[in-house]
Amino acid sequence: MTQWTSPSRRTLLKGTGAAALAAGLGMPAISRAQAEVIRIGHLTPLTGFLGPLGEYAQMAVKLAAEEINAKDGVMGRKIELIMEDSVNPQTASAKAERFIERDKCALIIGEISSASGLAIAQVAKRTKSLFINTGCNSDALRGSDCNKSMFHVEGTNTMYIKAVGRYLLQENLVKGKKWFSLTADYAYGHDLTRVAKRFMGEQGGILAADELVPTDAADFSAYLLKIRQAKPELVVSNLAGNQITNFLKQYTEYGLQFPVAGFGFDTAVAWGAGQGNFMGIWPLVWHHLIDTPTSKAFVDTFTKKYGKPPENQAWGDYNALKIVAQSMTETKSIEAPKIIEHFEKGAKFNVGKKREAYFRDWDHQMMMEMYAVKAKTPKEMKDKWDIYHDLGAVPSANESLEIIAPTKAENACNLGA
Repeated sequence: MTQWTSPSRRTLLKGTGAAALAAGLGMPAISRAQAEVIRIGHLTPLTGFLGPLGEYAQMAVKLAAEEINAKDGVMGRKIELIMEDSVNPQTASAKAERFIERDKCALIIGEISSASGLAIAQVAKRTKSLFINTGCNSDALRGSDCNKSMFHVEGTNTMYIKAVGRYLLQENLVKGKKWFSLTADYAYGHDLTRVAKRFMGEQGGILAADELVPTDAADFSAYLLKIRQAKPELVVSNLAGNQITNFLKQYTEYGLQFPVAGFGFDTAVAWGAGQGNFMGIWPLVWHHLIDTPTSKAFVDTFTKKYGKPPENQAWGDYNALKIVAQSMTETKSIEAPKIIEHFEKGAKFNVGKKREAYFRDWDHQMMMEMYAVKAKTPKEMKDKWDIYHDLGAVPSANESLEIIAPTKAENACNLGA
């Protein structure tokens, strides 16, 4: 039976009693229940400005576990999810350690905040376990903060920027154009702005202003007045979570007409802005319009179960668990070192895109297609979920997947032991 939350105190006491009895009888101190399941920890923010995305993450990983368990699990053993709200980096670290040390989870999946992702990764490194990052975009997690125990299903900031950048160049919104950017004031936003500035420098863009926005900011009026006064040729969002929702709503209310683009994006935050409030060109790691059999099946099953289509964060957590289950089956092991070796040797995975994905051995970034979307006008929308046109995959079919990712020169990584 799949368990969605941490074991209760009573459950843990029962386990302790079973172990003590087994020891008294000269038997291994592992309960039958533990032997029959594979415990996997799942951490994601369910409160705060990233909470709306974490809800999709939880729904999707539950669905993946149900599908895996319906097909006799992994090597005949059921997946048991232990799920928690990561809250903040300090709490995420404590919960990750508890997952590994107390709950004996085989690995940890999840997270969205890059700061909390780093905290979890440090626990994984110290305990020589495995952490699959499903939502943290920061290049630094694949560079200066990389480690042997962390792999990334989520795309990097560089991948997002290069994906949307291709279409901004086509729209003549980069070279010689004056940009005004709003940046989430935490690790993810700072890293995204750093990478965006590099892109602008290479392509001839002009950064007129960059405003740091607190993660709990709900009122954007002061920033919108500055944008009105600056008269930029492009307004760039380096925001995150429900910051984007609030920004889009208020941008429309102020009647500003400057073109808008984003360098980081989650579909759920645009859905949350309400019909008619979404505009511009944005990048995505995945979206529910992708026309592949695997992707369409995921969208159909998720929609039937939850009454709404999945968004990109749901894709990440769903596929992370599917990748883990596939790799455990192929290696015939749940041990972190064997799974890490399997990933590093170039194992291929169907993640619902037109090309199979794989992890790079030197920074553990999953190499895959990215996407860009362009907002529909209200008249073009069929329903509240139908908010954008698919502009296509980046790279194109005849290009290497490597061309959108950070290079070793741009983002040096020392995985160590």
